[in-house]
Amino acid sequence: MKFVLSGVKPTGIPTLGNYLGALKNFVRLQNSMKDYEFLIFVADLHAITTYQKPEELKEHIRTVAALYLACGLDLDNLTLFIQSEVHEHVELGYVMQSVAYMGELERMTQYKDKMQKQVQGVTSALFTYPALMAADILLYNATYVPVGDDQVQHLELTRDLATRFNSRYGETFVVPQVLVQKTASRIMDLQNPTRKMDKSAENPKGCIFLTEPLDQIRKKIKAAVTDNDGIVRYDVENKPGISNLMSIYASITEMTFQQIEEKYHECGYGIFKSDLAELVVTEIDKVQKEYDYWINSSELDQILNEGKARASMFARSNMRKIYEKMGLKR
Repeated sequence: MKFVLSGVKPTGIPTLGNYLGALKNFVRLQNSMKDYEFLIFVADLHAITTYQKPEELKEHIRTVAALYLACGLDLDNLTLFIQSEVHEHVELGYVMQSVAYMGELERMTQYKDKMQKQVQGVTSALFTYPALMAADILLYNATYVPVGDDQVQHLELTRDLATRFNSRYGETFVVPQVLVQKTASRIMDLQNPTRKMDKSAENPKGCIFLTEPLDQIRKKIKAAVTDNDGIVRYDVENKPGISNLMSIYASITEMTFQQIEEKYHECGYGIFKSDLAELVVTEIDKVQKEYDYWINSSELDQILNEGKARASMFARSNMRKIYEKMGLKR
């Protein structure tokens, strides 16, 4: 059995960036990788590296699960589950902590970024969560892991830990390969296009949420920061705002940046933004209609229960082998 694996944290409503950079990409990958099983999970244990209100977290876990299905994932080769319901993730996470070095974890750019943002004390889990992330992947010997370009560093650490474990204890883990979507792997903030679109950003006008009103989405696209020359051209360094909008356009339409530039040659930003707004609204409207079905359906719980059982079956089997390799067995 060959696996593609990924997860999304339920720390709020997923954004357009999550959708284009991850959720929509999963559907594309499923369509092109029919001989792989897709293990997709709600990464709720990663969410608690910072405090989450229990009732909100519970709601967001279900919301993320429903949105996965609303985006069009095929149930035929899908195992959808909640991370905390498969306890072997935590077990292998601790094992990976025993393999990882402090210096490796200290170099993680996301940890350093979050350290700078934290107003209060930084939890130890925020420091060690790349070990749990490695465990998420290695527990199932996943062949491929689709990630945004900001997560490549964590995948490299996972590969290093798998190789180190194999060297110490014998061949155990598949060393996973990264799948980075070339177009729109990282959607930026609409008001600050030098920063990634983030659901926790201070200015909500820069972030589009998948469940927000469609008219509000239109307004955010049309109010997105660009520049003064009015030329639709992809140039991240000199024109980050319009380049970000072009990335969104390209991801939805699958047009190249050159094709977009030719289509809007001498049209100006107004027409381009208006067209993009309708593209985004049409795309999200389909997701919202599917989401309304899944979030109110008992079928969602049935799918999650079946996913838990199937993921647990693989996880238990692999943990027995891992413990035996390490001598953790009578």
